[in-house]
Amino acid sequence: MNKRYVKIAGIVAMILVVTAVAFLPFYSNRQKSSTQVIFSDFMDLVESGQIAGTVIFNENTHTIYGHVASGQHLRTVYSKEATASLQELLKSKGIRFAVEPQSGGSIWVGLLFNFLPFLLIIGLFVMMSRRSQMGGGGGPMSFGKSKAKLHDASKPKVTFADVAGEEEPKEELEEVIMFLKHPQKFQALHAKIPRGLLLVGPPGCGKTLLAKAVAGEAGVPFFSLSGSEFVEVFVGVGASRVRDLFEQAKKNAPCLVFIDEIDAVGRHRGAGLGGGNDEREQTLNQLLVAMDGFEGNIGIIVIAATNRPDILDPALLRPGRFDRRIIVDNPDSKGRKAILQVHLREMPLAADVNVDVLAKQTPGFSGADLAAVVNEGALLAARRDKDRVSMVDFDEAVERIIAGPLRRSRALTPKEREMVAYHEAGHAILRKLLPKADPPHKVTIVSRGMALGYVMGAPPEDRYTRTRSELLDEVSVGMGGRVAEDLIFGEITTGASNDFEQATNMVRRMVTNFGMSDKLGPVTLGRQGGPVFLGRDMIDSRNYSEEIAYQIDQEVRRIIDECYQNARQTIEANREKLQRVAKALMERETLYAEELDDVMAGKVVALEPVRPAGVEAAVEPSASVEATARQRARLGHPRRHHQPN
Repeated sequence: MNKRYVKIAGIVAMILVVTAVAFLPFYSNRQKSSTQVIFSDFMDLVESGQIAGTVIFNENTHTIYGHVASGQHLRTVYSKEATASLQELLKSKGIRFAVEPQSGGSIWVGLLFNFLPFLLIIGLFVMMSRRSQMGGGGGPMSFGKSKAKLHDASKPKVTFADVAGEEEPKEELEEVIMFLKHPQKFQALHAKIPRGLLLVGPPGCGKTLLAKAVAGEAGVPFFSLSGSEFVEVFVGVGASRVRDLFEQAKKNAPCLVFIDEIDAVGRHRGAGLGGGNDEREQTLNQLLVAMDGFEGNIGIIVIAATNRPDILDPALLRPGRFDRRIIVDNPDSKGRKAILQVHLREMPLAADVNVDVLAKQTPGFSGADLAAVVNEGALLAARRDKDRVSMVDFDEAVERIIAGPLRRSRALTPKEREMVAYHEAGHAILRKLLPKADPPHKVTIVSRGMALGYVMGAPPEDRYTRTRSELLDEVSVGMGGRVAEDLIFGEITTGASNDFEQATNMVRRMVTNFGMSDKLGPVTLGRQGGPVFLGRDMIDSRNYSEEIAYQIDQEVRRIIDECYQNARQTIEANREKLQRVAKALMERETLYAEELDDVMAGKVVALEPVRPAGVEAAVEPSASVEATARQRARLGHPRRHHQPN
């Protein structure tokens, strides 16, 4: 047993002995203050009437207590055989008596019951102290202990075989694995492995999964924790946990330390309300020193993940700390196919499932989105009592992820239904007729989520940049619903609210971010994020004058007006096609790309919509007008018809 625990046990025993000795006189006071007499003398005193007051029979000690008229206290020991005769004598003399029943214990038993609460409190304190010394999280001395979880080789491993669609990040991380497995190869050339790797990417793209795969491939101890686990309400706890984490890592070197969501403690210093004494900043300072300070951390590689690299402190990103930044982006079509194959490898599939088509239907989806599509498809198949998941289930799952679940219970009046049909028909024919717009894949007036209807575009391939003419045509498509309502009914509805919101945001970015304004020229106006205050999340600052702000508003107004007129002229020239598509939607509710072509051409189509056997194009909501040159993303959301307040 540990000497510390022996010492604690000795102290507790001493406390108990001293307490018992201190309280023992209170239990023996009655015996010390009385005079011992023999039983026959006590009987004579009773017979002569000298005993006064109440006589006490104590069955635990077989002792009789009484006192004479003069006040002297007497005691005598009795036997069970003599009890009855004495009690009869007391009754005949009119002397009261009482019997203290036998409690089955002694004075020590009484002491035990009286001091039991104190024993429990002392035992609880010893137990908590022991847990704190063992590194448990519940002890009073464990606040400064790191909460990092150590993953050993006995647990199921995640390897690179479980990671798909991120080949370039995997190549970068293989260098780290090679160093951990064969450090002598690098040491012979005096090469130094990066001390820290920062995984940067949007949510759900697989940053944490990659870190797990590195640990599984390297076969070394792997510490993992979240950035928020460093910070507590108590001052100095975060810095203490950082020290404890790296002390544990040194004992297990070579090893990996993974910090998820490092922006919780790694934000710019000076950004909090507490100034230099802010607890989070003290934690960051200790992390900076631990990663690259006076003491070296040989064999410790720190991997961190964040989707907000712009708010991290520059000292954290310098060489010697997080030397290397690895971009983990959403996968392209080939990567989506590989990810889907990983999720589908153990799932019973129907013969019509086409992974290539499913990958093209999901541009801009992250790995987490694709996992949700596969799971949602399996849930739909189970709900329909199928023993295999078919392509129809996955198609429905994609639409549920993008637009939300079906809402057939939302009953529209015939007039509202007709207006929704013309609204969506306006978007659909513009996608067909405008040369730079993404062609439509599907148009429907079936309500999903908040949308009363929507059009899904079909970009022919993944795009990384968008041209000015493409963006203008997408803005014009967004105006198609309002134009159709105005032309057919001479009335407008609240249904175009979301269209205008997205179009306005897109045009403003064209003017202020992309330099696509002929009047203002190739300049960037405005600083995203503003000054470093409260983590750069509170305000956006302007670096231009009021005159420029007025010109920006004028340019946004001009471009939107031009797109609106372009949409109006196109729909007016194709009014018959608009009416044919709207009537077909009222009859069938849904039209796919080939059916839409037939309807616009005036051909007769089946009354029931038929899902094409093979869909070659990917689906995108038609309200999409937003794309950036640096990020591949789903191009918007289904149209939301807002009701007036």
